[in-house]
Amino acid sequence: MADSKQTSHHVGLVRNLGLFDITMIGVGAMIGAGIFVLTGIAAGTAGPALILAFAMNGVITVLTAMVYAELGSAIPEAGGGYLWVKEGLPGPNGFLAGWMSWFAHAVAGSLYGVGFGGFIYELLRILLLDPSAHHDPHAGVFLSGPLLLPFGIELTEADLVQKIFAVLVILLFLYINYRGTSETGAVGNIVTVLKVIIIGIFIVSGLFVIFGEPARFASFQPFAPRDIIGIVSAMGLTFIAFEGYEIIVQAGEEVREPRKNIPRAVFLSLAIVVPIYMLVAFVILGAVDPPEGVLIFEWLGDLGEIGIARAAAQFMPFGTFLIMVGGLLSTMSALNATTFSSTRVSFAMGRDRALPDGFSSVSAKTRTPHVALGWSGVLILFVALTLPIEDVAASADIMFILLFLQVNLAVVTIRSKYGKDLKYGFLMPFFPILPMVAIGLQFLLLVSLLNVSILAWIYAAIWLGGGFLIFYLYARPRQERAHRTPVVQQTELMTPTQEAPYRVLVSVANPDSLSTLLSPAVHAARMNNGKITLLHIVTVPSPTPLSSGYRYLPATEALREKAIAMVQDEEVAVEYIVRVARRVAPAIIDTAQEQRADLLVIGWHGVKTSEGRTVLGSNIDQVLSEVNCDVMMLQTGDTAAAERILMPIAEPRQVAYSLGLIQQFSANDLQLDMLHVFSAGTPAAERERMTRALQRQIDAVKVEGKQVNLLTEQSYDRIESIVQSAGDYDYVVIGETRDTRVKQRLFGNTSMVIADRTSTPVMLLHPETSGVEFGLRQAVNYVSGGYASVDPESRQRLEEQGYIVDGEAPSDGKLKSSVNQPVIFFIGALTVISAFMMYAGSGGTLTWIGVLLYFATMLMFTVVSVRASRSAG
Repeated sequence: MADSKQTSHHVGLVRNLGLFDITMIGVGAMIGAGIFVLTGIAAGTAGPALILAFAMNGVITVLTAMVYAELGSAIPEAGGGYLWVKEGLPGPNGFLAGWMSWFAHAVAGSLYGVGFGGFIYELLRILLLDPSAHHDPHAGVFLSGPLLLPFGIELTEADLVQKIFAVLVILLFLYINYRGTSETGAVGNIVTVLKVIIIGIFIVSGLFVIFGEPARFASFQPFAPRDIIGIVSAMGLTFIAFEGYEIIVQAGEEVREPRKNIPRAVFLSLAIVVPIYMLVAFVILGAVDPPEGVLIFEWLGDLGEIGIARAAAQFMPFGTFLIMVGGLLSTMSALNATTFSSTRVSFAMGRDRALPDGFSSVSAKTRTPHVALGWSGVLILFVALTLPIEDVAASADIMFILLFLQVNLAVVTIRSKYGKDLKYGFLMPFFPILPMVAIGLQFLLLVSLLNVSILAWIYAAIWLGGGFLIFYLYARPRQERAHRTPVVQQTELMTPTQEAPYRVLVSVANPDSLSTLLSPAVHAARMNNGKITLLHIVTVPSPTPLSSGYRYLPATEALREKAIAMVQDEEVAVEYIVRVARRVAPAIIDTAQEQRADLLVIGWHGVKTSEGRTVLGSNIDQVLSEVNCDVMMLQTGDTAAAERILMPIAEPRQVAYSLGLIQQFSANDLQLDMLHVFSAGTPAAERERMTRALQRQIDAVKVEGKQVNLLTEQSYDRIESIVQSAGDYDYVVIGETRDTRVKQRLFGNTSMVIADRTSTPVMLLHPETSGVEFGLRQAVNYVSGGYASVDPESRQRLEEQGYIVDGEAPSDGKLKSSVNQPVIFFIGALTVISAFMMYAGSGGTLTWIGVLLYFATMLMFTVVSVRASRSAG
């Protein structure tokens, strides 16, 4: 066995990015081609209310940004949202979060690469053609007509130049990212600062024009020509322009002082970008003169993606040229950021074995994940060269929103799991109200995207469908193999004459309990011509490599010899397995699933946790939640000598499976009394109906060699009545109904209460259920409280990375945000008021007071949140 799979081996990255670096990464990612391409289109959709649409998108973004700031400060690893969803949500959610994030950031990179090529071509047209051709979209620079390719494909000059320069700039930034994060950050910082300067020049020039001619404020009326529908549509269309702050946390593993700097960078980047967007919208709607008889927002909507360039030409010297340069710089910085992000997500997935191991490789020369970078580059280039970029980009927008929905859910479960154990640098206020509000608003945005493009939803469905297939066929089996507890000894001593269709798994640990456990196991194997697997688990502490389990084998020989001898005397096929594990439950689960056990026999002690009542004990709880077979749990007692058994029955559906399993309890003749306790005062007719139903079920099951009686009682306390009756029997057998966590928390677990209050040994029977029912029960149990259960392996990984508080965290009280909640509430109220003022003002004075109030609330929120971000020292 290779020990490398079982010991902790974490491939890490170098922390060399400061606050300014990661703030610029966020700003560079958000101010991409979207602000240049989408502003004109969105203005045609919302009219001057585009300013309000940008403001509302800023609010939605801030809500999820607080989630990213909190989790990014607590778990600052490469992968960001993917890792949090994997930690916080069950099943394929984690894989799909990474899969969507990888695709969405790569497609965004393709969009920026193609946008760069488009801006280059327009610049060449401006520089190389004579002025009379500037307005002819069909005038060529290099070719006199379309380029004819094989199979009748025509490629226009614009398409050809655009694709060539897209490939060149993508390759350039792949190389820059390969050189290392310091080079990536330095280039990104320069490009981002230059682009912000150009946009600043654009804004200042427009403001001079507008305030120099106050009559231009008439251009903002009507303010919302398409009312709320137009505003919401513009929000959905431009939401992709607000994505990018999440890339800051993708770099978490390479950030200095991440608990302090990640939250601050998130909030600072939003404080820079949101006002810029609103001011750009204000300027293009107020500083431009449309053709006579045409409203300005209609003119901008007709111009579409070149609207902002045409606007700049009217009030700026060399305006179109400067905007083209700004577009080039924007696409470059955004391409840099999305290449960086898609690489870190795929690197994290490779490290988790969700993708091939090569994705987790780090270059010895540059300390960058070069293989993940290479495959991300392939994906970016493929989309840029072959697919309709607009529709694919819209599908990426859909997946960004789905990812944000997952992250908002994950923050709730992670807080429930770890509480004060994690070292937070920032805690959002008003938890969990804010993430729930964000989920609702993002869902509305997702619905609004139904009108964007049918192809976008088709591409999203194809990518997600492929993700599901890869997860179930490749990633999950691979991860399960990697985390499976190792077998250090396996001996098959008696082989059945034919392949045993029935498999009994018995977990053995104590020689004194062998008789209790093996008696029913042997009888069950005999009845079904089956085979017994004896499992002994050697547990080792966390620092000790699992491979050291071999040293403990001599100490298990006495147990092994005794157990094997007892089964061989009964002439039943048997094998003996020794596994090494940190905990008992994973080893039982691994063996039960590998062996495809039909019956699992385990000892039970009714253990309670320090926090109060558990269902059956932490190990058994985990086994029952992940193993779907008949399970027999026995307390210490001599099952072979049992002659009188009491079986409490609550409902008719328990009878059939309980009697079916009890036949395997013992080969001896015995008396079995099935007891149903009615509540005192139950009407006679109802008692008679239930009694007949129970008797019909008993008569329908043929129980050989055992006398089965039905007893009924009335009592004000059912459990006390059962406990009193149990004293006259050798064993109490309870057929569990796999109650949900909700029912167990409200009413307690009947089996455990009886076991605690009676001195008679108790046997619990858990039935196998259909795959669908088992899956539904898992889902219900998760939603009703299982989400708060901590996976020990996940906790150990977080401890090894230093994310868990040293020593035992205080358990009293709740986590308290250091953000001043009354102030945040006040800021939130002012933000709502400002939005209402913008809308109600209809482009008049009240609207602009609302805009100024909104800017003030953004500033106040940023100051309060940045101050609340602290270094966890």
